[in-house]
Amino acid sequence: MATKLKTPSAEADLAFMRSIVEGGGRMPMSAAICYLAGGLLYGFQCLFHMGQAAGLILWGPMPSLAFVVGISVAFFIVLIWAIHRDNKQGGTRKGTTSNRAVNAALSGTGMANAAVIIIFGVGAMRDQDFAVWLYYPAIIFALQSAAWFVGWSLKKKRWMLATSLGGWVTAVALGVLVREPVAYLGVCTAALFLLFAGPGLIMYLEARTPRTAA
Repeated sequence: MATKLKTPSAEADLAFMRSIVEGGGRMPMSAAICYLAGGLLYGFQCLFHMGQAAGLILWGPMPSLAFVVGISVAFFIVLIWAIHRDNKQGGTRKGTTSNRAVNAALSGTGMANAAVIIIFGVGAMRDQDFAVWLYYPAIIFALQSAAWFVGWSLKKKRWMLATSLGGWVTAVALGVLVREPVAYLGVCTAALFLLFAGPGLIMYLEARTPRTAA
């Protein structure tokens, strides 16, 4: 007696492939941790500077510099750990096509960030104008906005679209407020918590949620 094999329908195959391309997969845990840590650490640094501007924190130049350097050191430790974790687990070679595309967009943004740091850093030192350096975060948020728009286009997750639009608004606001330090710091602080730590937390929770079988 012949055994009748069950085969999935064409509709089921198409639905499965669509779920992969349009966001059925999850972002890597390492990306989530980097965004979460970066948003929290640098958001806390902006709060520190706001406290200085308001006269609530009266640290001298050296303790303040040590604090700022400590924030960056802490972030780079997290970043190095995340890269090591990615390499150990196969990096972005694993996961869905959409995840790899979003990771590529975010990685490309990181490369552009390095060029922007050099451009605005050299310009600020050459012109002896710190306001020139303050355009750097505005460009960072604009680049992040573009990267998250790519993510939304591929995965159709509303929080990615909200992050992209928020990054665009933040970039414009920071560019306009470079001569208004208190308002500038306020916008930057809110954006770091909402547009970096926020997406990082969402990705972290998604990565920690147990997968369900279809």
